[in-house]
Amino acid sequence: MEMSQRAQRGPHDVQDPDPYLPGHGDLAFEVESYEIRLDYRVSSNRLDAWVEIVAVANQVMTLIRLDLHGLEVSKVRVNGNRPARYSSRGGKLRIRLAAAVARGDRLVIVVRYGGQPGPVPSIWGDVGWEELSDGVIVAGQPGGAPSWFPCNDRPDSKATYRMSVTTESAYAVLANGLLVGRRRGASRTTWTYEQSQPMATYLATVQIGRYERRTLAGSAVPVGLLAPPKLQNAAMAAFALQPAMLRVFADLFGPYPFDEYTVVVTPDDLEIPLEAQGLAVFGANHIDGRLGLERLVAHELAHQWFGNSLTLGHLSDIWLHEGFACYAEWLWSERSGGRSADALARRHHRRLAGAAQDLLLADPGPAAVFDDRVYKRGALALHALRLALGDDAFFAMIRAWASEHRFGTVSTKLFEEHAARYGRAGALLRRWLHGMPLPDLPPA
Repeated sequence: MEMSQRAQRGPHDVQDPDPYLPGHGDLAFEVESYEIRLDYRVSSNRLDAWVEIVAVANQVMTLIRLDLHGLEVSKVRVNGNRPARYSSRGGKLRIRLAAAVARGDRLVIVVRYGGQPGPVPSIWGDVGWEELSDGVIVAGQPGGAPSWFPCNDRPDSKATYRMSVTTESAYAVLANGLLVGRRRGASRTTWTYEQSQPMATYLATVQIGRYERRTLAGSAVPVGLLAPPKLQNAAMAAFALQPAMLRVFADLFGPYPFDEYTVVVTPDDLEIPLEAQGLAVFGANHIDGRLGLERLVAHELAHQWFGNSLTLGHLSDIWLHEGFACYAEWLWSERSGGRSADALARRHHRRLAGAAQDLLLADPGPAAVFDDRVYKRGALALHALRLALGDDAFFAMIRAWASEHRFGTVSTKLFEEHAARYGRAGALLRRWLHGMPLPDLPPA
């Protein structure tokens, strides 16, 4: 939605920015930065926290609406004034402004809050802050950010972050960005991270555990590995090819978009790995001490380009994340001496041909956002486009896509317009994206 359209809304209008995520986010303002300070006790799951949000109004505003789930607010200030009036219910923190602000005005919002954080229920399961057997994992996709900090929970409202986490010194803390400070006290340590590249709220994360850090050599980008001591050897073996993958993807997609990349292996089993900006998290069950997890490792790494640097504005465009990451699995196989992307594409095409033909890739509906057909059909659409354009044009198109929209918000429409610059593939893409029957793949 363009700024001029946003400005036409009245000061008390409420509109869901994304119908797939009702009740999340507000189009009335954009956040420029979050500074988050957490004081957390692992044994009691007790959080005492403070956040400063710097935002800009998109319209006349008398009320600020922030997303916050299950935590209690104790004080709010806006622009340094005396404590503001506020109420909290239904996952929304509503802050009444002392006077209306105009479009373009800057807001500095400070909130003190705390409690026992827990995940946000959703149709995809619980997402957000979650206790491990000994530590914490934050898996925010797609609507879990309000489980641990007040925010404008919209993926298209990207901001910079500074996060300080104080917890018991026996635990290591990882958050997004670069570690810029670690101050140890008698029994507690404060870890401070800065994420200078713009980031969507759902990609913000904190990982807390009894981890040891190792470095994986062989990449121009620093690659770290955090794992419990008993899993260190198995984790080093499982991620031995991570630097090589990073080199291959930098060649195919363009330079790695962030300052470093870190993989976390939790002491607990996890259903699936997950990505956050600049890092990925795997469960103990994913680490088998061999190189049998290349597909998952490649998939999560590819999200740093497609999902984290280039981020959808609406969940209906999820194929731009998952289809690209799935195709990256096939490209890694091809580049590393495994099966070709074409062979893998034709195998998955045969499987999809036998599945229900009722999925619209460009708008799958909320319940099907994480349907495996979105992943595979998205990857097949890219392979069909590659066959139609040829390798030189296709990979030039992908590198330009990643470069021109670096740290930005993307959409299916934007990708179709971008791809059209490299050849006459509009009709082909329309069949894959906007039709339900599975199209045939072009000849190899």
